[in-house]
Amino acid sequence: MAVLVEIRGVTKVYRRGRERIEVLHGIDLDIPSGDFVALMGPSGSGKTTLLNLIGGLDTPTGGSITVGDRRIDQLSGGELAAWRAGHVGFVFQFYNLLPALSAQRNVELPLLLTDLPAAERRRRARIALTLVGLDDRARHKPRELSGGQEQRVAIARAIVSDPTLLVCDEPTGDLDRATADEVLRLIQMLNREYGKTVVMVTHDPKAAEYARRRVHLDKGTMTAEPLSA
Repeated sequence: MAVLVEIRGVTKVYRRGRERIEVLHGIDLDIPSGDFVALMGPSGSGKTTLLNLIGGLDTPTGGSITVGDRRIDQLSGGELAAWRAGHVGFVFQFYNLLPALSAQRNVELPLLLTDLPAAERRRRARIALTLVGLDDRARHKPRELSGGQEQRVAIARAIVSDPTLLVCDEPTGDLDRATADEVLRLIQMLNREYGKTVVMVTHDPKAAEYARRRVHLDKGTMTAEPLSA
């Protein structure tokens, strides 16, 4: 299985006044194409920092991050933004939907950065909504949807541009157990049936069971469990 994400010797340091805070210490990690990895660890372990580096939302202080054939740690801010738009779909804990827009319009948002005509944007948004089981809610605004439906809209928005990588930060942290399981089954289906490579931060061991493997961080260092079927 080809490696999609290759992380070598990655460190991340933040500065607070004169204080130097090293959040990640020499992380090495390979994520094969089609993998589903759960990043786990206590609060402050560095898991969200690592996720943001993989998704190109931040840059490392040291080391290298290669996704596909791109050294994303070497990209400028503008180049990194363009790379994210073309290769990464993001799913966050609190959905981040625009309340004034319908589900369809929310899903279309990433496509506004492309040259696609309006009719093609609408078509792709409807396909994405159908894939997550919400084609009948296309005209509904977020306030007219349940939490689970809002998260499914957010997942449709994340996949509408057919990204290489799906990056999920506590995607079920605001949901009850039954709804969380529905959302996790959807993410698992995108991985298993559509081959999406998924990296998910979670503190929930039950959520992590949906992943193919788990990577544990503690105080900026990492241990990994073996790949499962």
